[in-house]
Amino acid sequence: MHLTIVNLFKKTVPGHLFRGKKRLVKPVSRKSMETLIGEYQIQERNMVLLLNPYLTLEQSAGHAKDLKKTDQKIEAWNAAKHITKLKPHVTLEDRLLHLKVKECWD
Repeated sequence: MHLTIVNLFKKTVPGHLFRGKKRLVKPVSRKSMETLIGEYQIQERNMVLLLNPYLTLEQSAGHAKDLKKTDQKIEAWNAAKHITKLKPHVTLEDRLLHLKVKECWD
């Protein structure tokens, strides 16, 4: 009996609590605003670091030469990496080869 009395005076929304016309909306608190502002400030600092590079274009132009890497080694490495990703070439004739049983039309 005690539970039914408690449930009679309890004010809730019908159906799902956070959906619909009569949903329960949490009030915005000071703590949530402060955490959101802090997250925006962190994101702004990250964007400033990403938009302003550490090296200029002139400084980063010859970094491979300073590391004693020749252009041939770099090109060979890029070509080998590129070839391993490619699939073999397939032509339309290869695809339709199973249909070619006999060539006589008469």
